[in-house]
Amino acid sequence: VGYNPKTVPFVPISGWNGDNMIEPSTNCPWYKGWEKETKSGKVTGKTLLEAIDAIEPPTRPTDKPLRLPLQ
Repeated sequence: VGYNPKTVPFVPISGWNGDNMIEPSTNCPWYKGWEKETKSGKVTGKTLLEAIDAIEPPTRPTDKPLRLPLQ
């Protein structure tokens, strides 16, 4: 597929009604939540906001020289 499905949370949302955006929706009784595997362990949640908060920022090599591309 091009990515590992275990590392990507899938969240059914409705931007029009706000379902599963910030709070869990009662309109999706079949949806039990998402689970994703990270380097630090498993993370679970139910909303899009929780999925966004679960994104781990990439590590920055602060011990190396600064590279600044100029155009």
